[in-house]
Amino acid sequence: MTAQLSGAAAPAGKLPGCAVVARMLGGSPAGTAAHMRAWLLIEFPGPWPSDALEQALDEAFPADRREYLEQLRAKGLRPLLIRQPGRHTREPNLAGRRVFVGGTSGPAGHWMESFRINDLSDLADLDLDAIVDGRGGIGKPYQGPMFLVCTHGTKDMCCALLGRPLAASLGATYPGRAWEVSHVGGDRWAGNLLVVPDGFLHGQLDPDEAHAVVKASLAGQVHPEHLRGRTAAETQWAQYAEIALRKHTGLRGTDDVVAVSEHPVETDLESEARVVNVRAGRQQYDVTISRRAVIGRGPSRCNAMVAPGGYITENIALRTSP
Repeated sequence: MTAQLSGAAAPAGKLPGCAVVARMLGGSPAGTAAHMRAWLLIEFPGPWPSDALEQALDEAFPADRREYLEQLRAKGLRPLLIRQPGRHTREPNLAGRRVFVGGTSGPAGHWMESFRINDLSDLADLDLDAIVDGRGGIGKPYQGPMFLVCTHGTKDMCCALLGRPLAASLGATYPGRAWEVSHVGGDRWAGNLLVVPDGFLHGQLDPDEAHAVVKASLAGQVHPEHLRGRTAAETQWAQYAEIALRKHTGLRGTDDVVAVSEHPVETDLESEARVVNVRAGRQQYDVTISRRAVIGRGPSRCNAMVAPGGYITENIALRTSP
């Protein structure tokens, strides 16, 4: 039986935001990250309308290149707008803004580079394939990580209300590393924090929890609590299985836990289930997971109804042979 929250008759302005409702319903962010394995981060100070990213990309790329960018997005390239935390003037200075490119794989492994542009049209001839393939050679090497907090309030108010305190707190402690970022998906999991180029997306964070994530990342580790997933994982099932194995084994290294394969299984459960084979350190495990389509429902001021689903770890078995 799914949980229900009362309040359907309350005025929309009196209702809590979707992120608060998701927490109240017991929703977990584990296994909810979008697929991302390479990034094009464009510094864009000033206010962001809801379609700020698409406007910027339309201005930056001619039609044929824009179409190709969309094809690469399906392969894991994620363009995003970033800006420094704080107040944003309506007429910012856009000259000399920074662009960061990087990814989770390639000849050099996790990598990042940066360069500057004076106009968005300077991106028209950017070698997008070099970003997706991890070849780089586009700008100067940049020593990450970067910590990107979604504050895109015109997409969803929860991102602003819960994201801005995170960005301000991290910006004060880690100037130059902490940025505000345009929508990364999953406003119901705000505050959202994306670590690049390692590619771990965290959700449902308060400022103290965000600082714990950053400290772990700077030490080359992953903080598994509130982790939405490793964005380079092929599926959200794989993301969840990796998180379950990190908690089961205590492995924290960035590349310690990686899903290898998965397949659906027949069970007597009412929900869908899969077995995910995961490499954890020098061992391999089979993680059996089920998924409930909905764990509860409740109204929010952001959406007519919030109805998060959820994964359940059914079994973790150590493989004794390949």
